[in-house]
Amino acid sequence: MSRKTRIEEALATRLSPIHLEVIDESRQHAVPPGAESHIKVVAVSLQFAGQPLLARHRLVNGALAGEFATGLHALSIHAWTPEEWAMRDAAVPASPPCRGGSKEPPGGQAAA
Repeated sequence: MSRKTRIEEALATRLSPIHLEVIDESRQHAVPPGAESHIKVVAVSLQFAGQPLLARHRLVNGALAGEFATGLHALSIHAWTPEEWAMRDAAVPASPPCRGGSKEPPGGQAAA
């Protein structure tokens, strides 16, 4: 089972999200193919209601502790309530370029 699938299952179990995206952004970083080491999570859950950002991130990180122990290196978390998600018009912020040496130039096209 892939890391992405395990993350999806762990977050679905822990958060009961109304919307969940798990995006493997490893290809944008200087890691071996298939590393699944850089992940972006977009989670929309009622469990985030009344929770400050830090508490929301702790919920997500806690659900993924096992993944960090087995090679997950970087996690970008976007954690919103359904109301916040609706105000965003379902838009997910783009990730910034890797500062450690991306394999892809700006624009997402791999170098030949």
